[in-house]
Amino acid sequence: MSHVKVGDKAPEIQGIDQHGNAVSLASFKGKKLVLYFYPKDDTPGCTAEACNLRDNYDAIKKAGFEILGVSPDNEKSHTKFITKYELPFSLLADTDKATCEAYGVWVEKSMYGRKYMGVNRMTFIINEKGIIEKVIEKVDTKNHTDQILA
Repeated sequence: MSHVKVGDKAPEIQGIDQHGNAVSLASFKGKKLVLYFYPKDDTPGCTAEACNLRDNYDAIKKAGFEILGVSPDNEKSHTKFITKYELPFSLLADTDKATCEAYGVWVEKSMYGRKYMGVNRMTFIINEKGIIEKVIEKVDTKNHTDQILA
């Protein structure tokens, strides 16, 4: 499945956050949402991206956005990641990869000639009505906030 594009209705989000709470798109109804997909908690690129969002959280909130990160990691892993880096936003445990697949970011990747399935790092900006307003395909992990607010 190809990923969703600008103008599409955002696919449903399903999963639980670091506190074990169910999270869905309805949780963000009436709010603008930065939905970012990343491969793995506590890895260099993912940490740089999360910390960039953390460091600019006030500016992102001031622009009217909520943030939700999504990876296939479980709640326990997310809790450790959030605690270690003092992240002020929730992370969705997409252990069955349903949300990743719905957004088309669960893809075949290749490293050192070995093929495997993994998350393609992407961000979707969803407006208050649940419509995809912007898709960031080439995420700059160290300057991601600039891409979001541009």
